[in-house]
Amino acid sequence: MRDNAPNSWESRAETYSFYGFTDLPTIHKRGTVVLTHGEGPYVIDVHGRRYLDANAGLWNMVAGFDHPELAAAAKAQYDRFPGYHAFFGRMSDQTVMLSEKLIEVSPFERGKVFYTNSGSEANDTLVKMLWFLGISEGQPQRRKILTRINGYHGVTVVSASMTGKPYNAVFGLPLDGFLHLGCPHYWRFGTEGESEEQFTARLAQELEDVIAREGADTIAAFVAEPVMGAGGVIPPSKGYFQAIQPILKKHGIPLIADEVITGFGRTGEMWGSVTYDFMPDAIISSKALTAGYFPMGAVILGPDLSDRLQAASEEIEEFPHGFTASGHPVGCAIALKSIELIETGLLDQARALIPQFEAGLAHLAQMDNIGEARGKGLMGALEAVKDKATKTPFDGSLSVSERIANTCTDHGLICRPLGQAIVLCPAFVMTPAQMEEMFARLESALKQVFAEVA
Repeated sequence: MRDNAPNSWESRAETYSFYGFTDLPTIHKRGTVVLTHGEGPYVIDVHGRRYLDANAGLWNMVAGFDHPELAAAAKAQYDRFPGYHAFFGRMSDQTVMLSEKLIEVSPFERGKVFYTNSGSEANDTLVKMLWFLGISEGQPQRRKILTRINGYHGVTVVSASMTGKPYNAVFGLPLDGFLHLGCPHYWRFGTEGESEEQFTARLAQELEDVIAREGADTIAAFVAEPVMGAGGVIPPSKGYFQAIQPILKKHGIPLIADEVITGFGRTGEMWGSVTYDFMPDAIISSKALTAGYFPMGAVILGPDLSDRLQAASEEIEEFPHGFTASGHPVGCAIALKSIELIETGLLDQARALIPQFEAGLAHLAQMDNIGEARGKGLMGALEAVKDKATKTPFDGSLSVSERIANTCTDHGLICRPLGQAIVLCPAFVMTPAQMEEMFARLESALKQVFAEVA
């Protein structure tokens, strides 16, 4: 519980900080958890309390919170060349090397990379690229962006418009031309008697219908996360991408994979698009790109979009877009080390943990008030329900997932509430013993909260 003294860390945080994506009643009651450092997958607060972070920060700290090689890469680059931009035909050698590496590890035979400071900015940049192409290629009406309900693509005005979450209504979003199609969550949205294959076919038909209604020549792209992350860890229904990609190809609409969360090993493969066996036209990357050690995002363009954007830019002599810290040399040096660590051990560590992770989710799914355990690789969610047979959720006023998350914190475990689900996405460096600890603490918290509300 919080320390209410005026000079306490909790009071100082609340007095001077404006919170985002934070349950404010919880802060008023419990106070902010103010952290000082991390050790492996643990974080430690100002009072010396240790928490096992089951969310790897915000999906991104895949190498834990004190990896010596990542810190050394940052220090060495700060000593050598601490900052620069990527404008006017100048960029650091680290930026060049990272671009080469990203194309090498991408599914693309060739392509180009454009850097941003976050996944939100990368998605925003992608949309500007597509709108630029439409105007350059004589199709200025080609501006509509298709995404899905519950998809999450960021918080800038454009990326928030892409995000299919109802909370963006408080900003008067989405902007016109951002269309949200059905969520591919079979457990929640499949109808009675509908098989998973039939559900997928229904979503594919919805896509066909939307294209017919809006006009294929008005649609700039379809953007999708291979696994929906902030929507509640929602894997696609069976055969989903195999059903929609031919439709998009037929109508000349690019398919963009938002791999901000799924990229660099989270699903058990380097890319979520590889896991689900589809070839995107571009990839949006961030988070594990730098293992969370530096704010960075990237638009990784496949051959077709690379060629077209290059031609359009040469026609007007430049692509008039960028950020002061685009391709920052320290960020690029860290990203190169992060990718090296993933390729030479971290991905194998993640793969070795997946069976234990899946078994832990399956065990908790047997609880009366867990309606569904879902996920892929090292990202999972447990959906809390009042009635398992009918999938009836708890009354929203009970704030069940927030209660579970707060109780977990009391038990020394950090996990994330999303809707009525609890989300887990552990660091790749977690040991089997720490994984066991994570599930034991979560189970204890679940039992406590369900005894209170069920």
